[in-house]
Amino acid sequence: MNHPTTALSTLILLACAGLATCNAQTPTTSGDNDTGKKVSVPTIASQSAADKLGGRVLDVQCSGTYPRHLQGICSDETAIYWSFTTTLVKTDMDGNVIRKIPVVDHHGDLCMHDGRLYVAVNLGKFNDPAGNADSWVYVYDAADLTELEKHEVQQVFHGAGGIGYRDGQFYVVGGLPDAVNQNYVYQYDPKFQFVKKHVVESGHTHLGIQAATFANDRWWFGCYGNPAILLVTDANFQMVGRYENVGSLGIEGLADGRLLIANGKTSKSHECTGGCRTALPDAKSGFQIQVAPNQE
Repeated sequence: MNHPTTALSTLILLACAGLATCNAQTPTTSGDNDTGKKVSVPTIASQSAADKLGGRVLDVQCSGTYPRHLQGICSDETAIYWSFTTTLVKTDMDGNVIRKIPVVDHHGDLCMHDGRLYVAVNLGKFNDPAGNADSWVYVYDAADLTELEKHEVQQVFHGAGGIGYRDGQFYVVGGLPDAVNQNYVYQYDPKFQFVKKHVVESGHTHLGIQAATFANDRWWFGCYGNPAILLVTDANFQMVGRYENVGSLGIEGLADGRLLIANGKTSKSHECTGGCRTALPDAKSGFQIQVAPNQE
């Protein structure tokens, strides 16, 4: 990955400082939600100037098809890691598979820290008001995907579905029953001892939060729905914005301040696919997907 220039960093800081709820019209391109249905994703109408400010514009397709749909991505900018519910995949930055392994159902969103992958896993029921989930975090070696550890996180009452990392702590998100009008984030120390339950006054989101990452001093939470919903909060989980934007299949922060946004398709024939594209934070829509000059 290319290092950011001062101009790109300034552009991103200004965008993050201005993040706020807005219903302004923006150009759109097609993406997919959890049902495989086409949805609209805001894009930058002309990206040429922005391209000159920073790193490579990514539009990556993960090689192959998978029995279950994409749940999340993370990256150290030398490789991309993809969680396809029952398959964990490592690719290079162009989407070529380096290694893949079968994993237990249901592996959700994932994050990376210190050479390890941390995956939110639910072995029970999602979104059950009675809390019949069975929530865990599975840990893998990022080099070869060897399973290293498992940690119970049973405080995640409606099923662990996503995970992020910030300042030595892990934050797990997950399912949500109907008619609950706030989301919850569960904080754990490095040994996965429970620290605190945080409340996000987000309004209801369909099935809770699916993907999480901390980037640009903000939490970014991808949620299902029609339209799909993107939640952005400050570091203390106070709402910054709620947007009609697609991040439910994975969101990752890059070192230069951009975001990596996952996309994918589900298939009744069990041939699910996944991809990801770079995006810039945007005050009106949460983020805008970058378009390479030759695609304009």
